[in-house]
Amino acid sequence: MEKTIIPLRQNKTNSDVPLSLLIDGLVVSLSLSLSLNRSREESPAILIGMSNSELLSVEPLDLQFPFELRKQISCSLYLTNKTDNHVAFKVKTTNPKKYCVRPNTGVVLPRSTCEVLVTMQAQKEAPSDMQCKDKFLLQGVTASPGVTAKDVTPEMFSKEAGYLVEETKLRVTYVAPPQPPSPVHEGSEEGSSPRASVSDNGGQASEFSFQRSSADKVEPQENTPEARALITKLTEEKQSAIQLNNKLQRELDQLRRDSKRSQSGIPLMYVLLVGLIGLILGYIMKRT
Repeated sequence: MEKTIIPLRQNKTNSDVPLSLLIDGLVVSLSLSLSLNRSREESPAILIGMSNSELLSVEPLDLQFPFELRKQISCSLYLTNKTDNHVAFKVKTTNPKKYCVRPNTGVVLPRSTCEVLVTMQAQKEAPSDMQCKDKFLLQGVTASPGVTAKDVTPEMFSKEAGYLVEETKLRVTYVAPPQPPSPVHEGSEEGSSPRASVSDNGGQASEFSFQRSSADKVEPQENTPEARALITKLTEEKQSAIQLNNKLQRELDQLRRDSKRSQSGIPLMYVLLVGLIGLILGYIMKRT
């Protein structure tokens, strides 16, 4: 008997995929991964899971301005980076026309402190209750190493873009301006009797000499450069006021004399004008 060889049928499965399709799929996945890595490198912000108050320490939380009319007042704000990464920040306010913030955006280096100067423009009127409703918002976000203040963009602080933004709210308060220290006058009571009672024969003389020496010690303290400048300024203002008063007095006297002349008789100008008109009329009548 002849043996018949029946070839085995091979079942085609779904794994039999053309090689070209596999190559195309690899190319597409590789291009997507390259584009994703490129976008992450171009973005200066790095998404790191950190909770609030872990990036920047803000001091103070209340911006205190010694309020004075028609005078610019500044207050310093200190930002301390507590991490080992670069932190980009941005300062916002509810009243941007009233305040000037320098810098309003920037980068705080790792384990360092940055000073932000907030200047309030000169105010023409004071609030009745000395209360301020203005507020500031400080935003911070972790940035990639090597980023500078020029690289900081508003998109870095966008929560919709997926960045973890740390926010700190600051209040504004008005305080009384510091008063200048009043000069301390040393009395003669501190050293009047001890030296004066040493000698029985020259008691009054010793007391007088001691008071004089104490006065000599006090005088240099009173004649400080600030005191001399103030005295000179007051003296100049006094002299200018006296000169202005004398000038006004002379002008008043001149006005009084002019008024008396006008009331006492006919002004000379009026007489000359009448005479000139008479001459003109006489000349016209002679010609006619």
